[in-house]
Amino acid sequence: MLIQRAAIAGVQVLGLAVWFSMSAVVPSLRTEWGISAGAAVWLTASVQLGFVTGAVGATVLNLADRVRPHLLLAISAAAGATLTLILGLTVDGLAAAIPLRFLTGVALAGVYPVGMKLMASWSEPKDRGKALGVLIGALTLGSALPHVFGQLPWREVLVAAAAIAFLGAITALTLVRPGPFLTATTAQLNPRYAVQMFRERKPRLVNLGYFGHMWELYALWTWLPTFLLSSNTRTGLTVFLTMGVAGFAGCLVGGWAADRFGRAPAAVGALTVSGLCCLLSPLAWGTPLLIAFCAVWGAAVIADSGVFSASLSEVADPRYVGTALTALTAVGFGLTVVSIQLVPLLAELATWRYAFLLLVPGPVIGALAMLRTRS
Repeated sequence: MLIQRAAIAGVQVLGLAVWFSMSAVVPSLRTEWGISAGAAVWLTASVQLGFVTGAVGATVLNLADRVRPHLLLAISAAAGATLTLILGLTVDGLAAAIPLRFLTGVALAGVYPVGMKLMASWSEPKDRGKALGVLIGALTLGSALPHVFGQLPWREVLVAAAAIAFLGAITALTLVRPGPFLTATTAQLNPRYAVQMFRERKPRLVNLGYFGHMWELYALWTWLPTFLLSSNTRTGLTVFLTMGVAGFAGCLVGGWAADRFGRAPAAVGALTVSGLCCLLSPLAWGTPLLIAFCAVWGAAVIADSGVFSASLSEVADPRYVGTALTALTAVGFGLTVVSIQLVPLLAELATWRYAFLLLVPGPVIGALAMLRTRS
């Protein structure tokens, strides 16, 4: 069981290295390609839109519950790696980069939600929070990994990310298998299950809590380097430490708290801390404490992600857990496209010091929704 959990988490670290590979090299691309900050947004937003498209398609077709999940995981990771490699080796402008990034997002819709289902399949309910906390921590490390190579020429960063993702595909194909704690892939085609799920009270509230969480998360991850640069703080390794390492630690704590104190208290605690960080970010900007502040924020903002996944896996129809998790992420990542676009608009009006105030409503709404699941 531990070997399988480690292998699934490892695939997440490796396979998701391509997600923010372009965000890590945006400063170089803006100079070389001569693009504006607004245009550069689409190097990340196109991935999010692709992910939503892929997740919606997988939800309608119930792919995560009808296809052998480790094969779907391996194929998806390999597709993301191939698309990133093509971009790194051949593309010279935004017009070709955006479609490739969109397709990369489509591929990643078969990595993250499927990984959640596989991890849940190897986890009894009593320790599922910790297990999914490890998985989300792996996602966090993988997403932040390209920032470690950010000082290299941008093409080399993408080639390195693609190579890492290919290794993830090989690991999924050779080591990962479904576990015994969720229904095997015998579900019948049911395109309407995602809509049915939202009609049930507890799944609906868990989804709403997750949506509030996602309003904040990817906008912070996307724009944290710019926020730090605006306050004359070095990025690169700083982003990896505050977003990746601190985020991984936060996921472990969040998963432990979910199993120890319950799903709702763990989620509300994390959302409260991250919401306060949003609110206090103008005060921390430009101070010697900014890196420490961002480390706390980086831990809190992702600590509840595994909690939502564990919660939904327990309240959704057991035949369609994979579909439920895919639908959850589809809508959540759709929201990230909006918040990612709006943050730089506020920054233009009020400077980057105040830009993250836009994210405050997300954790507030998420916390209120999770509090209602206890009644």
